[in-house]
Amino acid sequence: MSKWTETAIKCLQDEAQALLDLIPQLDADFDRSVEIVLHCKGKLVVTGVGKSGHIGAKIAATLSSTGTPSFFINPLDIFHGDLGVITKDDVVLAISNSGQTDELLRFLPYLLDNHIPVIGMTGNPDSLLARYATAHLNASVAREACPLGLAPTSSTTAALALGDALACALMEARHFKASDFAQFHPGGTLGRRLLTRAKDVMRSDDLPVVAPAMRLGEAVIHMSKGRLGLCVAVAEGRVVGIITDGDVRRAMENSQDKFFALTVADIMTPEPKSVTPETKITDIEAIMYRFKIHSVLVCDADRRLLGIVDSYSMMF
Repeated sequence: MSKWTETAIKCLQDEAQALLDLIPQLDADFDRSVEIVLHCKGKLVVTGVGKSGHIGAKIAATLSSTGTPSFFINPLDIFHGDLGVITKDDVVLAISNSGQTDELLRFLPYLLDNHIPVIGMTGNPDSLLARYATAHLNASVAREACPLGLAPTSSTTAALALGDALACALMEARHFKASDFAQFHPGGTLGRRLLTRAKDVMRSDDLPVVAPAMRLGEAVIHMSKGRLGLCVAVAEGRVVGIITDGDVRRAMENSQDKFFALTVADIMTPEPKSVTPETKITDIEAIMYRFKIHSVLVCDADRRLLGIVDSYSMMF
């Protein structure tokens, strides 16, 4: 192992330990922070300078995409005409590892005078920002992961993780669902997956439907033409079973010369897994994973076959 790899491992170990050390630092102020944001009638304004600013921008983006209206602003911009973006209905999340950042402290009196709640996230519980904040999130770390112990590494990782923890707690408090998340990501693949339903991707034409009494030899031909690796057994218009190419191979191995005397009913799986046209494909994926299958049937309330969704049709 090279010394570079050893350095990388040490860095990851130090940062991982810094995250674990945050757990005992969570106190009543974390709950207070969640309550403050929940009761906010405006937006959560995130601010910070330098590396803390980069972390703050990411935290604001995460909050905005998970149900908490939020935006980031640089404190330097606040002093050059942008102070008006902060209203009395807002909450400010101020991030500073030292808690003594001059640019933040300079407009702290304005926030306090206007009774705007301030959540301070610092690595120094004794700092001015921590002392005057409405609630303080303790992001202190034992040391930076940098070999010199100087560059913001563990501290920025801790601040980022603490911001994620706040976002997750707010999601839980708001009962934020996957469908809600999709509404904030309508243009992305994730949003499409969360909003797409079985009826949007199912195959409904030329379905490989067979009768339970059909001989397996004939059923194999239907299976081949269907190109789905299965046949659906239907009787009196209702789904009664399914056979797959795996079922056919096992039947050939076990029955040998008696194979062509077998019928679909002899090897089919009764009551195959099915969903409704409104089932989300994320739920279908969960069904496929749980039961280790590659396709599900789409049926109505009377078990009439409407379509088939296979794993390939959900790849987008």
